[in-house]
Parts: sequence; C-alpha cells; structure tokens
Amino acid sequence: MKVYKKETVQYVNASIEECWAFFSSPRNLQKITPQTMGFQITDFDEKNMYAGQIIQYKVSPLVGLKLSWTTEITFVKDKEYFIDEQRFGPYTLWHHKHFFEATDKGTKMTDLVHYALPLGFIGRIMNSLVVKNKLKEIFDYRVVKVDEIFNSK
Repeated sequence: MKVYKKETVQYVNASIEECWAFFSSPRNLQKITPQTMGFQITDFDEKNMYAGQIIQYKVSPLVGLKLSWTTEITFVKDKEYFIDEQRFGPYTLWHHKHFFEATDKGTKMTDLVHYALPLGFIGRIMNSLVVKNKLKEIFDYRVVKVDEIFNSK
C-alpha cells in the first residue's frame, strides 16, 4: 500500500484561542470547503471536537459521484492539535493532523494528511491523475477562505 502525504502551513492573524474556537467546531468545516465538493455534514452531536466524536458527511469529489464519509476525532490536545481519522469512506487510510502554534507572525496552522487509496496500481494512477490534484485544490481553497475569515480584518 502506497501512503501519500499532504502538508500545508498557514499563518493566521489571530490568537490560538480564536483559531481553536473556529477549527474545533465541525460546523465550520463547510465554510472552508469548496462548494464544488458538495460537502454536507449528515450527522454529528453538535458539540465542539472531543476524542471519540464521530462525524458523518456526504461529499461529491467528482460531478455525479456522491460518497459517504465517516471520521472519528481520535486525539485532542486543547489549543495545540487534533487528529481526525476516516472510519468509513473513499480512502484506505486517512489520518489528518491539525496543529496550532503561537508565533511572532500570528498563529501557525499546520495540516498534515497521510492517506492511501484502495485498488493498488489503479489507486496509484488515480492519485496521480485526480486525487492529489483534488486535495491540492481543497487545501488551496481552505487557505484563501481562512485568509478571508481571519486575515482581512
């Protein structure tokens, strides 16, 4: 199984407390996800993130393809990091770490995703042709939206 890595770093003109309040609320995921993804939370308990929380979504990464996705928040260290992992969905492995760090440039946010696709050789081809580009598009969009929310004050 081939495991891929995607990392993004962004500096936010806000305190860790402000960033944490925004990013630890699953309600805000839709605000930072491209509309073209058809992202919709279908079930969660309306609470801010905690270890063991299950969140269910529908996503449409390609036109006409609607997928169910279930993640679990597996670790939370208040105002430092949290980890979400796929339990059911399109990936063989999805492990997403979100880190928050105070710096002289504001809050440094680091997203680190490790992922793997099913279907062996076909999955590797799909990563090259579609998946890595789609993830880049999603995280690039997220950078723009986070800038709009926090850095244009």
